[in-house]
Amino acid sequence: MTITDVARRAGVSRQTVSNVLNSPELVREETRDRVREAIDALGYRVSQAARQMRTGRSRLIATRIEPDRDGINGSVLDRFLHGLTASAARAGYRILLYAAGDERSEIDTFDELVGSHEPDAFVLTSTYHGDGRPAWLRERRLPFVTFGRPWGNTGNAGDASADPWHPWVDVDGAAGTAAATRHLLDAGHRRIGFLGWPPGSGVGDDRRSGWARTLAGAGIDPAGLDQATDDGVTDGEKAARDLLRAERPITALVCASDSLALGALHAVRSLTASGRLTASGRLTAEGRLTVGGRAGGEEGLPVSVVGFDDTPVAKAVGLSSVSQPLAEAAAGCVGLLTRLFDPPVPGEPGSPGAPGDPEAGGPRTHLLLQPSLVLRQSS
Repeated sequence: MTITDVARRAGVSRQTVSNVLNSPELVREETRDRVREAIDALGYRVSQAARQMRTGRSRLIATRIEPDRDGINGSVLDRFLHGLTASAARAGYRILLYAAGDERSEIDTFDELVGSHEPDAFVLTSTYHGDGRPAWLRERRLPFVTFGRPWGNTGNAGDASADPWHPWVDVDGAAGTAAATRHLLDAGHRRIGFLGWPPGSGVGDDRRSGWARTLAGAGIDPAGLDQATDDGVTDGEKAARDLLRAERPITALVCASDSLALGALHAVRSLTASGRLTASGRLTAEGRLTVGGRAGGEEGLPVSVVGFDDTPVAKAVGLSSVSQPLAEAAAGCVGLLTRLFDPPVPGEPGSPGAPGDPEAGGPRTHLLLQPSLVLRQSS
């Protein structure tokens, strides 16, 4: 089966069939539909090798498989990867996976892949302060998009996130923890703690800021209500115990990840079961924290825990959690890349001189998505 057979069945030229396959925006919708019907009827399959020779493009998008961690938060990028694969396939691309343990080995892998497989673009994940990967790709004029804002070297995204030549898609972590904190405030809690990661993590600092600003907006000083620790269940349990055993214990926790939140749940349940006393109160057998007969200023409030990422584990144990729109984020990454490969016609958004052109001062190369709060038994 050849392209000539498709052209004959559709009643068009071979060039028209080629345009439908490689530059569909050049062909009228009615003609495109007729050619695609002929392709389906004949079972025609495009030779990727031949296509690459004609177009100079491999239609491959390279991205890293994240290292396995605790089996909980690793599922977040697994779901993103699933969405990326599906979105790329709909756009006529395939995902090329690679593994790398650190920045240096990842950049070395970029170099190898460009020489061996010639991917059209890269999707970078897990951005961080001083991330050198985008600069390496940009210097070599290799298209990329990051799932995560560029955090620069200062502790927040700052001007780096506005760089029109660094396309990115991210989820507003501060908005997620702010929503979790407002929910707990509305439930009557006032001593709402935060379990996060050590300072310097762009994502972690962003999530902490949403909690801190929301408490401050409610007239509550967040000082002394947070703990920073490594991202793991055991680490979360230990940090939560410290907050629960404080002179004035917290009555609720917002966590930067479901791993930390699961550790916090373990701490709450074990202290409940043991009936251990704190300096000024105790966890009752019913799972309610009492401090001199009151909890955070409101009598009888349960110890609530909210995680972040809405992993399968959160669903299994009844943990409230902030959910990221991962499929939408993946589709956004593919959408930004395909606009680079197949730019809009002149005058349309994103075309030179139009409101999407970085030179025109209105770049549309950044997409900040809003998370949602999923409530379950833990809060």
